[in-house]
Amino acid sequence: NPGLRKRSFGLVKLDVKTKSCSGVEFSTSGSSNTDTGKVTGTLETKYKWCEYGLTFTEKWNTDNTLGTEIAIEDQICQGLKLTFDTTFSPNTGKKSGKIKSSYKRECINLGCDVDFDFAGPAIHGSAVFGYEGWLAGYQMTFDSAKSKLTRNNFAVGYRTGDFQLHTNVNDGTEFGGSIYQKVCEDLDTSVNLAWTSGTNCTRFGIAAKYQLDPTASISAKVNNSSLIGVGYTQTLRPGVKLTLSALVDGKSINAGGHKLGLALELEA
Repeated sequence: NPGLRKRSFGLVKLDVKTKSCSGVEFSTSGSSNTDTGKVTGTLETKYKWCEYGLTFTEKWNTDNTLGTEIAIEDQICQGLKLTFDTTFSPNTGKKSGKIKSSYKRECINLGCDVDFDFAGPAIHGSAVFGYEGWLAGYQMTFDSAKSKLTRNNFAVGYRTGDFQLHTNVNDGTEFGGSIYQKVCEDLDTSVNLAWTSGTNCTRFGIAAKYQLDPTASISAKVNNSSLIGVGYTQTLRPGVKLTLSALVDGKSINAGGHKLGLALELEA
């Protein structure tokens, strides 16, 4: 479960989401990296024209990159979504464009994206099939400029109500697996393992999340590098969530270099 492992260590972060009476959604995010002092921010507006299955999205970030996205869903056929995504940086003049497509049904999920570049487009493809709790997926990227596959990933998983198993092979060199178990109503646990061929580097980690009450939860994780992470999330009121996190290097408790994180999410 990614929610057990993802924390904003070393960041102070603020997320705000709201919606106007006309149906336009606004979301803004700002973060400050306590290590580098760099401050970044993003602004996004989204409007859905439900009658025609259209979604218009405008994006801007503090790197002065502008983005426009137009998506149409369930109009050509049920389950099909087409997206046209463009970005432009006025400072550098750099432009990029993507065409994304996805098709979802009960037991199948297909995707094909084309990333346009002056050197030549890159084609990204993916497919996931499911049957009675079993899942199998494949992901690839073909770089037309180099005329070769640059990504070749395969994964198999199994899922029941309170148990999930996932294994993956990336480019034939990286092997990984994870297990998620809902031990009881309030306790979630997970274990993940990864190994890269040609090296002696094996990565191992365990994580747990405990729901203290309907508005508060704590989580913890530790890996074989002796990095220990803890987090506390509190819903202050509907639409307002506060998260505190810390990452401690167990090998050098007294040497410093530990990280703290703070995140505040506002939604109206």
